[in-house]
Amino acid sequence: MKAFGFAWGIGGVLLLLSVAIYRLAPMALALEDSSMSQLHWLALIVSIIYMAYAEGYKGFHLGFAPRVVVRARYLAANPQIVHVLLAPLFCMGYIYATKKRKILSFALTVMIICFVLIVRLMPQPWRGIVDAGVVAGLALGIASITYFLIVSGNNPNRISVSAEVPGDT
Repeated sequence: MKAFGFAWGIGGVLLLLSVAIYRLAPMALALEDSSMSQLHWLALIVSIIYMAYAEGYKGFHLGFAPRVVVRARYLAANPQIVHVLLAPLFCMGYIYATKKRKILSFALTVMIICFVLIVRLMPQPWRGIVDAGVVAGLALGIASITYFLIVSGNNPNRISVSAEVPGDT
């Protein structure tokens, strides 16, 4: 149950991010068929660089990715059947987390949903430009989770992020 919870937690999060990339990539790749001005090209470069930094590095690498790995390791060390079955939600901080972590996780999810709904209304090439940046950020998120899995290896103490579980100080 320990190994399953760990693998399902990490694997489920990676699957979720991969599906998002799979769904967004066609809109970004559709830019190839769009007539783009210099402004569009500049916006594309800025979108990719900004989202790689803001979403990929600051969001995923400095916060989300290490916490996912730490929470997966916590789950492996403290398996409970409900947490193991819902391991991806556990690793993302939706369940069995501090009140602050739950609020932040749900608030971020609502913000992402609103952002997605707004971007869907945008015409090409603007939608593809934004989606290209998001794909870059998500790809860096997957790379960051993989990085922290490797770094932590058999020594989870190498990651100094809190699991943010109830009773955690």
